[in-house]
Amino acid sequence: MPGYAQDLPLLLLAAAAEVTDAIHQGCAAAGFTDIRPSHGFAFVRMAPAGATVVEIADHLGVTKQAASQLVEELVKKGYAQRNPHPTDARAKLITLTERGWACTRAADAAAARFTERWAATLGAKATVEVRNALARVVTPGRVRPSSW
Repeated sequence: MPGYAQDLPLLLLAAAAEVTDAIHQGCAAAGFTDIRPSHGFAFVRMAPAGATVVEIADHLGVTKQAASQLVEELVKKGYAQRNPHPTDARAKLITLTERGWACTRAADAAAARFTERWAATLGAKATVEVRNALARVVTPGRVRPSSW
């Protein structure tokens, strides 16, 4: 139907930016001031059991070299660690450290607060309806930054 909800893509992009900003601000407020949103997207792939650099690169939609640089930064900052891979002697399994998990918990709390704000504005029923409608059309697992 022409003209129907023409601004939907822009509203979805704005909503995604608001969620990203809210989570980033929540992490900063919890003391994690040395991370960027792209780090959080990598954390999503590393949790719960770790990931290789290639898997992180694929998840983020970046080159292996870019993912290697991001992992190196996270290791230096104490959020991630390299471990022997259980089945591939050539690869390393990148896992979150306790600091990485603490940051993840802060991000989860910030996301919950964001959802609560939407529910306070839209009402609980409408919030669940929006969530369920998006779940029908969005491919899960492709959460990544739109730009670096």
